[in-house]
Amino acid sequence: MRTIFTTKDVHPRDRFEYWHSVACKEIVEHDSFPTSRVRFEAEIEVGSVGTLDLVAFENTPLRVEHTHAHISRRSSDQLFFCREASGSVSMEQDGRQITLHPGDMTLLDPALPYSATFSGGSRTLVLKLPRRELQARLGNPRSMLTRRIQLDATDDALTSSFSTALPGLAGLVRPVCGQLAANFMLDLVALSLAKAAESTTLRVSSTKAMAILEIRATIKSRLADPELDAQSVADAVGLSVRYINKILASQDTSIARLILRERLERCRQALEDPVQPYRSLSEVAFGWGFSDLTHFGRCFKKAYGISPSEYQLSHRKT
Repeated sequence: MRTIFTTKDVHPRDRFEYWHSVACKEIVEHDSFPTSRVRFEAEIEVGSVGTLDLVAFENTPLRVEHTHAHISRRSSDQLFFCREASGSVSMEQDGRQITLHPGDMTLLDPALPYSATFSGGSRTLVLKLPRRELQARLGNPRSMLTRRIQLDATDDALTSSFSTALPGLAGLVRPVCGQLAANFMLDLVALSLAKAAESTTLRVSSTKAMAILEIRATIKSRLADPELDAQSVADAVGLSVRYINKILASQDTSIARLILRERLERCRQALEDPVQPYRSLSEVAFGWGFSDLTHFGRCFKKAYGISPSEYQLSHRKT
């Protein structure tokens, strides 16, 4: 993580205004109301891991408001997953109010108005999640906004601890590892959000989201198995192939297409990985469950617009 602002480097009379301009640019546009401008202190760090942008910030007591006016000036293709590290923050969005304490997490949508009040000593980590990627796992996440996720379940504790570890990876891991970490984080976030929504609203949509997450996890854990098919996935999660494909149709996919997409993505990552540049195409394809090299090549080119051999060669040169 890289520190891009600290009030220690700014004269007291300029600290708040300078911080506000940086925070609007790096986090989200908003109006700020500090308890004391004279004694205002803050720090902002940024980084990225795969497709996830990270922002960690701490500040003296402060209230912020993100309004329709701010939204109209800048659209967002991201969602904010927030984890409170110290102090507390009270948030309100979409008619729900929560207070986060250390370890607690929640989801905010910068495409909707919200307000937040930070206590003294507050430190918050924000994971900026690609909207489309989270929606692919959950569907419309609106019912999951401002749900307080606490550390009272092992799954949620894993989500919290892994999010805490991400800043330590920023700028230090190879791109392929960063993307694997980002995908794992998105899976954990989706699981925690679906559970939070299920426990508070009993919505059918969140039940389906839980099923989809289990289906995706099953596929990812068995990608290297060439015998993996729709029926084996259905047997593993205890649902019928017909029902699974019905709920996956809402995301314009199916079991077979999910298996193919995940295998192709793992092969693509292997072909661009500088640590394994001389693996043969057959080793990569067969290692991730393909049983026909011609079929693999045809599917890869359709997905990425270039043949596997051309893709591998282009990354050897770079």
